[in-house]
Amino acid sequence: MSSKKIIIVGSGFSSLSASCYLASKGFDVTILEKNKTVGGRARQLKKDGFIFDIGPTFYWMPDVFERFFNDFNTSTKDYYKLNKLSPAYQIYFGEKDSISISDNFEDIKNTFENIEKGSGNKLQQFIDKAEKNYNIAIKDLVYKPGVHVFEIINSKTILKLSEFISTIKKQVTGYVKNKKLQKILEFPVLFLGAKPSNTPSFYNFMNYADFKLGTWHPEGGMYEVVKAMTLLSESLGVKTITDCAVDNINIENKKVVSVSTKQGVMPCDILLSGADYHHTETLLPKELRQYSESYWNKKTFAPSALLFYVGFNKKLKDVSHHTLFFDTDFDVHAKTIYDTKEWAEKPLFYASFPSITDASTAPDGKEAGIFLIPIAPDVEDTPEIREHYFKQLIERIEKITGEDLKNNILFKESYCVKDFKEDYNSYKGNAYGLANTLTQTHVLRPKLKSKKVDNLYFCGQLTVPGPGVPPSLISGKIVSDLILKNIA
Repeated sequence: MSSKKIIIVGSGFSSLSASCYLASKGFDVTILEKNKTVGGRARQLKKDGFIFDIGPTFYWMPDVFERFFNDFNTSTKDYYKLNKLSPAYQIYFGEKDSISISDNFEDIKNTFENIEKGSGNKLQQFIDKAEKNYNIAIKDLVYKPGVHVFEIINSKTILKLSEFISTIKKQVTGYVKNKKLQKILEFPVLFLGAKPSNTPSFYNFMNYADFKLGTWHPEGGMYEVVKAMTLLSESLGVKTITDCAVDNINIENKKVVSVSTKQGVMPCDILLSGADYHHTETLLPKELRQYSESYWNKKTFAPSALLFYVGFNKKLKDVSHHTLFFDTDFDVHAKTIYDTKEWAEKPLFYASFPSITDASTAPDGKEAGIFLIPIAPDVEDTPEIREHYFKQLIERIEKITGEDLKNNILFKESYCVKDFKEDYNSYKGNAYGLANTLTQTHVLRPKLKSKKVDNLYFCGQLTVPGPGVPPSLISGKIVSDLILKNIA
């Protein structure tokens, strides 16, 4: 047990996770959050009886969430109710042309088989391989701190080296020939923030998470998970101060001694930042920053996003809780994100209508809609651009589904690059962190512990294991283990 004082900057999933692990070991933990509510990017918007998750909307890898709560002798069911979605999601490829992914793997195999003869068995082979990778990744690799290369080169992974050299795109095309089925198998790696053509095939474990573990929804939305983790942290003695941005990190003899905030100077023995990694280092003297501006500028970032939160005055038909609109060429769209770094002329997009399965998220007879267009970080962000793309996506949905939407909009709110920068100090306004490309995997990501400041640590989407909610929970655990190891 320790009475050392730890300050955690930010209250996103990785920070909340770390706060619980550290407080449970006896540390005096305080979370400082610059915004008025906790949750980081997973905050909530409430308007006119509608409830929207501002950030993450997909609940995948339920085993990771359960493992987190089990570590504190609790369970997810002690805090929120989980419902498995059926269908898990729906993908539109054109007008009245969609495929729904069941919550049952045998049904999914049949869906594939009906589209391409022989693909059902091929899918089984693909998922069997993906399951083995999932067990290696989730039960072993991702819980390593990324300190040394031998964490990922061991007897289990040495046979998988070819899967780090090959890509998801190459692997998928080797199993199925139908373009729609290929898109379905490539879809999960979008959560990793990179193109299928740039993502190592080892990451097919995301397909196992998709097809075998299923897609879930916490009743009330993803913010219920934030509330659950906050309650748990408070029960463990964690103090949280909102509306308290950190303006400076104060150093003596290459150690953090305190942080300066508008609520005063706060001393600490250890500082852990779950806030934007790049921004945190700008609060240090230049000579104590590990990574230069050119380092960050050369990195491949996961996309940013243009988001809309819309209240409709009627229930919608022919869409599912999670609906993807792949009625355009993803390779062309991806090029604008990763290569030309400009707005796509006709981007694919994702929509979530949580009120289809969760009545608590919208008034009776109405529908809540969340829309997300993946975009390049740091692109121009103006009200005119936002409005242009909103009109486009509404028109495309109307054309694809045959439903009148624009005459049934009660209100809309938008969120884009400028907001990510303003609310989260997000580097270039990115939404998801660093992409999981081969050269940005595990030990090749920014380190959990500063090499230049003895008691400064980091967690979250820019370090290990990577972007996404489950990896953020894991990041909080492994940085806590590293802190414990270093002070032992």
